[in-house]
Amino acid sequence: MRDHFSARDALLLLTPEEMERADRAAMGAGISGPLLMENAGAAVAEHAQAMCPHRGHVLVLAGPGNNGGDGFVAARCLAERGYRVRLALLGSREKLSGDAASAASRWPGEIEPLSAGIDLSADLIVDALFGAGLGRPLDGEVAALVEAVNASERPVLAVDLPSGIDGRTGGVRGAAFKAARTVTFFREKPGHLLLPGRLHCGEIHVADIGIPGAVLPGLSLRLWRNHPGLWRTVLPLPGVEGHKYARGHAVVVSGPAHATGAARLAARAALRAGAGLVSMAAEEDAISTLAAHLTAIMIKKADGSGGLAELLADTRLNAVVIGPGAGVGKATCERVIACLKSEAAVVLDADAVTSFKEHPGGLFDAIAGRSAPVLMTPHAGEFSRLFPDLAEEDNKVEKTRKAAERAGAIVILKGADTVVAAPDGRAAISAQDAPWLATAGTGDVLAGMIAGLAAQRMPAFEAACAAVWMHADAAHRFGPGLISEDLSEMLPAVWSQLASECCAD
Repeated sequence: MRDHFSARDALLLLTPEEMERADRAAMGAGISGPLLMENAGAAVAEHAQAMCPHRGHVLVLAGPGNNGGDGFVAARCLAERGYRVRLALLGSREKLSGDAASAASRWPGEIEPLSAGIDLSADLIVDALFGAGLGRPLDGEVAALVEAVNASERPVLAVDLPSGIDGRTGGVRGAAFKAARTVTFFREKPGHLLLPGRLHCGEIHVADIGIPGAVLPGLSLRLWRNHPGLWRTVLPLPGVEGHKYARGHAVVVSGPAHATGAARLAARAALRAGAGLVSMAAEEDAISTLAAHLTAIMIKKADGSGGLAELLADTRLNAVVIGPGAGVGKATCERVIACLKSEAAVVLDADAVTSFKEHPGGLFDAIAGRSAPVLMTPHAGEFSRLFPDLAEEDNKVEKTRKAAERAGAIVILKGADTVVAAPDGRAAISAQDAPWLATAGTGDVLAGMIAGLAAQRMPAFEAACAAVWMHADAAHRFGPGLISEDLSEMLPAVWSQLASECCAD
């Protein structure tokens, strides 16, 4: 069996500051800085050769720091293999220091001054200007050069991260290269996965440059790429001896008779996610509408917050979703509080979040002290209603972490780069490109999937991460033309693949 911690460690993401600490830790363990740079530059050269296999013309744009040093090494390696290599340097060779100066001293060719008007006629351009270590927005001559390279449509290989992309947030700082491929070192950075940075990276490759994995525990890292390796070992796969009662009982709170569709989407998703039983909690006027549409999902009468509280007093009902189609207002707030007073895991979605816009503190107070988890699934607009002071922060990971700590809940901030964060600081970024999810009702399906996994007693953070990943994978499998109803029907194929991978472990 593969080491569980190794699988998780491979998914860790390092900010630029944490990467610097990893470099220092490696050097403290006896691995020299020049060796790390030599290995990094050699890796860049390998990728350049793969992108330009016929010993063509390569232009290397080198910066004044270690990223530029990697560029000097790559340029030398390529020249030794018969490539025609030009190297343009930002600044003067005399001002280089440390390992970068050492790498430059071994470059046998000419050095051109870097400018916006430099000749860009090359088969491949290597961006070794700044990488993840950029300290300020690009402007002036450098920004003009970036724009000229992007306009040229020549393929770009970025070293570490496309220059101009913030390694922590994925934001564009002034201007940024649009790379066809990025080669980074040791581990990915948040800026590789967060938007818009991810759109500038092209294919992302992680090179082993000799930093030992043993340095990771000392860095106290709490951020991962969302991938089955993060949660596969706690995925609730049914055993031969299992039965439906052992797989939990999820409840979805229905909206009124004219708005039951969203809750029905969530309920079917909870069932497909593996919950042994799923019930719909409904006001009396919605029961006949629900009964006309549901088969395997049970319907339970629950009038008002009092009826819902009475229903959830049965501790066998161990996960509940409220929000899809619930309506915004006092009645929904009261039902949410009833859910939070139960012993069930609670998923707050859509209207359950927005209903607390005027008094978010009341929601957070109701969450405080619960032993069972609470999971919130806001999109950007809903997030801004509950956390208006955090909404404008440009670091999606950090604002989601702050929201989770404030709310005392797992927060799933949805989007093309969904971030899941726990109150204890753990966080994960999803980087699956699933544009087909941009259609009505898919969020309701996600809420139901989370509840279905939570009903099976999967740990809350991992349940949220797994549901987000499976949700996107289901969309990938269906492809164009997806509507929300299709997602649940794709989950058996998702489960089948995950189960086979678990067995292979």
